[in-house]
Amino acid sequence: MKTTFDIKKGLEDVVVAESKVCFLDGLKGILLYRGYRIEDIAKASYEEVSYLLIHGKLPKKKELEKYKRELRKRRYISPRIIKLMYDYCPGTTGIEALRTTVSALACHDPDVLKVSLDDHKKNGVGLVAKFPTIVAAYERIRKGKRPIKPHPKLDHAANFLYMLRGKKLDELSAKTLDTDFVLHAEHGFNASTFAVRVTISTLSDMHSAITSGVGTLKGPLHGGAAREAWFGIHDMKDPDYVERYIEAKLAKHQKIMGFGHRVYKTYDPRARILKKMAFELSKKKGNSRWYNIAVNAENIMIKEKNIYPNVDFYSSIVYHNLNIPLDLDTPIFAIARISGWVAHAIEQYADNKLIRPREFYTGPKSMRFIPLEKRK
Repeated sequence: MKTTFDIKKGLEDVVVAESKVCFLDGLKGILLYRGYRIEDIAKASYEEVSYLLIHGKLPKKKELEKYKRELRKRRYISPRIIKLMYDYCPGTTGIEALRTTVSALACHDPDVLKVSLDDHKKNGVGLVAKFPTIVAAYERIRKGKRPIKPHPKLDHAANFLYMLRGKKLDELSAKTLDTDFVLHAEHGFNASTFAVRVTISTLSDMHSAITSGVGTLKGPLHGGAAREAWFGIHDMKDPDYVERYIEAKLAKHQKIMGFGHRVYKTYDPRARILKKMAFELSKKKGNSRWYNIAVNAENIMIKEKNIYPNVDFYSSIVYHNLNIPLDLDTPIFAIARISGWVAHAIEQYADNKLIRPREFYTGPKSMRFIPLEKRK
């Protein structure tokens, strides 16, 4: 009996599981978190969205306050971990530092080997709380500064900016980053999320699963897009130079970074929201140059190539206006996406089957073995 396979490289358009976490329609530009449109859920705080993703429903007021208290309580990382970070932070990237620190945290967590559904939720929420602390500590250490302890009263995004700067930032800056976190919190079975689900399907622990996600996000085909988008915007230099820049790039068949998406064939709904936030923040900061360049580039790309900006295009301007180093874009992506990772890990564990796909073998099948002494 002959076996046939439908091979899809990269598993493109292959459905591997059912999920209630996220819905995507790339043709219509629709993104839902647990049934809520991204345009609506972007009005909520990151803590609300994190709770929604992990617990499956929007929190009531008391539930949200309890969740916020839990996150604030669990933000701290031990001096032993900080000391370890001093050893490997110099000379490494932020996403590498995050990956290694998450793995190291498991070595100091007495509950890491507990893998019940409740334990997965508990450990997952603990990592959601700690991710901003780790990334901020990395940024301070690599600049020769002492890490700043988490603020006991600030919300998730505001606290991250505080730990980076050592002072509270204005409300618009905190709100903009908070929205950016919401928009990056979940996006279906992307590469890092799938890696998380594969790891948890073996009945491994949450720390291992999240480490898998961070390691996968490190790849340039997944994370790091905002940084590349900013380099492109920066190279355009001036609104009047944009058209010539794009024409020159396209003539050489080179990609314009920040445009196009593996899923979306129309406007990325997250980009629409961030475009508005980037405008407001640029206006407040008194520098709309880069925003105007971006808008010119968007108009030309849509008109000439029918290619739309993705979420990273306007994220890059947001990070620039917040004075966040662009090489922190992937760690910031992880700070946001971990809530989605945890949600998928919990969903996978709750109805688990080991993820073990087949491959289509294309190598030889009748090789003759030659003893070592007779090989030439």
